[in-house]
Amino acid sequence: MDKQQEYVLRAIEERDIRFIRLWFTDVLGILKSVAIAPAELEGAFEEGIGFDGSAIEGLARVYEADMVARPDPSTFQVLPWRGDHHGVARMFCDVLTPAGESARSDPRNVLKRTLEKAGDLGFTFYTHPEIEFYLFEQCDDDQAPLVPVDTAGYFDHVARGSGHDFRRRAITLLESMGISVEFSHHEAGPGQNEIDLRYADALSTADNLMTFRTVVKEVALQQGLMATFMPKPMIDAPGSGMHTHMSLFEGESNAFHDPAGEYQLSGTGRSFIAGLLRHSHEITAVTNQFVNSYKRLWGGGEAPSYVCWGHNNRSALVRVPMYKPDKGQSSRVEYRALDSAANPYLAYSVILAAGLKGIEEGYELPEEASDNVWALSPAERRALGIAPLPGSLSHALDIMESSELVAETLGEDVFEFFVRNKHQEWETYRAQVTPFERQRFIPAL
Repeated sequence: MDKQQEYVLRAIEERDIRFIRLWFTDVLGILKSVAIAPAELEGAFEEGIGFDGSAIEGLARVYEADMVARPDPSTFQVLPWRGDHHGVARMFCDVLTPAGESARSDPRNVLKRTLEKAGDLGFTFYTHPEIEFYLFEQCDDDQAPLVPVDTAGYFDHVARGSGHDFRRRAITLLESMGISVEFSHHEAGPGQNEIDLRYADALSTADNLMTFRTVVKEVALQQGLMATFMPKPMIDAPGSGMHTHMSLFEGESNAFHDPAGEYQLSGTGRSFIAGLLRHSHEITAVTNQFVNSYKRLWGGGEAPSYVCWGHNNRSALVRVPMYKPDKGQSSRVEYRALDSAANPYLAYSVILAAGLKGIEEGYELPEEASDNVWALSPAERRALGIAPLPGSLSHALDIMESSELVAETLGEDVFEFFVRNKHQEWETYRAQVTPFERQRFIPAL
């Protein structure tokens, strides 16, 4: 037994932990959980906990149903909202086959594989997400209109507002679990909030994001509210994105930093951005995985709709933030298409793979977009070589299905399930008759 496992077992005894929740996700990024008693944990570390993988979306075929969840002791944290007495803790799990091999369909393993590839090239991948979400009044009627908790806007200070209290409570819980928060504020939409996590390696960030969503939902329930990470919950309000800042490090050195480069961006950083741009259409079905995601991308509200990059240009898909001449370690790029509902394990995998491809192949970075891309005419964008992102989930899937990069990154099992599941979602969505159609056509036709 290693030292981390020994620490966990000792902490459970000292802190009177009565239940340990083992967490993992399905291919769509939905959190799964099984609880075990402390007496079972030592065996779980050694052999894992068996479960029926065929009952989990995309995890296993029926004829290879047996799977094993083995807890990662480095992810041990007490769940603070469950109280101090007879506490509850959680650990993320690696999903294995009965033979002890990593399950090819485990999203966490997909990211670990991609990070290993980056490691083979000498890189460590760091990420910093800005997570937007909405708070609504709690309502049991699914057909009732959504009522935001406030009518405030970007950076507004709402005295004694629900969002104010909510963010303070959520951040307190996150910090108590070792998840550092950098900023929080009210976003542009009514009832919309943003909380930004500090830089961390991509695997820790993905684990933290799954915990973040759980904490936000728990705090909302405690306060009689409803929180949602739906990309575009309201027609006339901005969608919720998850802009992610990222950088590659070689040891202690930021591989994106070159004091002599334009915007202090190195050749490695430029090729990484070029990879993101060239493969952006292929990865969009993963970074924006729901039919509703495209209502955000093409619904205004500063969502990135066109494939281009720029320095401090918020209309661009990839942004190079304002650099700090005396802080080379802060050199980074920001990918702005991601929405808050993405599976972080798969999304960060394909983003990293696209960037690494640009580095490996030496992609040349095109000219930056210095104008407001949204304000340009279609002809002007075409003349500048600025192509639109996919306009629907169906369009994004058609492109992804031909992508060797995405297929190789996700692996055959995840790729095949993801495509099939998302085509089913699109077909179900396409069959709907919406209130818009009834209101527009019944009176006229």
